[in-house]
Amino acid sequence: MHASQGRSAGLGLALASAFAFGGSGVAAKPLIEAGLDPLHVVWLRVAGAALVMLPVAWRHRDLLRRKPGLLVGFGLLAVAGVQAFYFASISRIPVGVALLVEYLAPALVLGWVRFVQRRPVTRAAALGVVLAVGGLACVVQIWSGLSFDLLGLLLALAAACCQVGYFVLSDQGADEAEPADPLGVIAYGLLIGALVLTVVARPWGMDTGVLAGRADLDGTSVPAWLLLGWIVLIATVLAYVTGVVSVRRLSSQVAGVVACLEAVVATVLAWVLLGEHLEAPQLIGGALVLVGAFIAQSTAPKAPSGGPVAGSDGEGGDGGAGAPGAGREEELSGGRTTP
Repeated sequence: MHASQGRSAGLGLALASAFAFGGSGVAAKPLIEAGLDPLHVVWLRVAGAALVMLPVAWRHRDLLRRKPGLLVGFGLLAVAGVQAFYFASISRIPVGVALLVEYLAPALVLGWVRFVQRRPVTRAAALGVVLAVGGLACVVQIWSGLSFDLLGLLLALAAACCQVGYFVLSDQGADEAEPADPLGVIAYGLLIGALVLTVVARPWGMDTGVLAGRADLDGTSVPAWLLLGWIVLIATVLAYVTGVVSVRRLSSQVAGVVACLEAVVATVLAWVLLGEHLEAPQLIGGALVLVGAFIAQSTAPKAPSGGPVAGSDGEGGDGGAGAPGAGREEELSGGRTTP
């Protein structure tokens, strides 16, 4: 009975996390359109969340000595890199499209495994890659000569590559007996990300007057500070914390499946609140991207081994804690580095 209640609570937390993460781009885009530079919005998000998480960082200060490489990698790639490229991309292309491009990350990790590490992958993993790439071709409507801004698509792809970099980094030492506390990693990742973004974004040049004004949500005027509060407190702090707790109550695999709803939530919210409508082929393509990402993520081992990725054909992909590093990543940050 208690186990069932725990799983139900974990599922609810995972759904809350997916909803919170999915709303980040929808809240950020009106601020960007109101006059804030995308990098300034990212800096406000990360710095604000870092301040909220300072007590957690202090509690886990031993991580600075034990896991400095992991903390730097999380801060540089999973926090600063992913979010900076994502927010820059949504300033040029629809929110749902940008997030779906990021879901190529598990497929890209398998490409790393096959062509850089020169390790074989299973047919199931290859199928996942094909589905994800084919779905993305539908999302960007490649038959019409890429109807979306090419730079925006490249920025979203750069965000996916940052995820890949973190997955690969986190896979190193994944078998250590004393794992890092995920909340501590998140807290220090936000702090390090904020420091890096301070240098890159130079927030002292920010037009702070935008935050005192109002932003437009598809014809509805809302206070800019309210959107910023959502981004910091809900789409970052609450999203990460509920994601971590949900993994502990469920499993990294189940929470990872629920995390795929983030792209669905982002697409629906962008449709309703921003008027960013996707056509039927794009919606079908988006579904293929998510299915392909799930297959690719669930058919790779946590750490390098001598055999094919996810075992031999005909066996279940139960080694699947995600793409290399993905199982560890889910333990660290609730299954995501996505915004």
